[in-house]
Amino acid sequence: MAKKEEKTNVMRALEKAGIPYRHYVYDASDGHIDGAAVAVKLGQDPDQVFKTLVTQGASGGYFVFVIPVKSELDLKAAARSVGEKSVAMIHVAEINKVTGYIRGGCSPIGMKKQYPTVIDETCELFDTIIFSGGRIGTQVEIAPESLQQLIGATVAPLTTE
Repeated sequence: MAKKEEKTNVMRALEKAGIPYRHYVYDASDGHIDGAAVAVKLGQDPDQVFKTLVTQGASGGYFVFVIPVKSELDLKAAARSVGEKSVAMIHVAEINKVTGYIRGGCSPIGMKKQYPTVIDETCELFDTIIFSGGRIGTQVEIAPESLQQLIGATVAPLTTE
């Protein structure tokens, strides 16, 4: 009998909020779990697939940025978008402690605490965007406006040219 796929906390949060979503499952056994590899595995447009990055600001607060998987976060633009002097990526070892997620399974939905979140402005080019479903091997797809409303996110230019 095939193993029944379990819902993630992200999926439960979307259902509770009444937000329609699609979910995708991919094989992570090869260790290739970065966003660009996941987009290829699922045959998705990498411009429409977003990754979740967690930073710490000069003030000590944490901030979440959601950007296309092939893009790099512009730290100065990110800091401006949250009114900080500067922001720096947190160390991989801190991801679980800060978010409750692990590297490769970090989603902007369902973190231990809802940190200020900014989504790259390119999300507005798509009817839906795809991002981690809260577990390695799972992605979800929803309207960017729904993500903004659910987590109180804002939209700003966040990536380097």
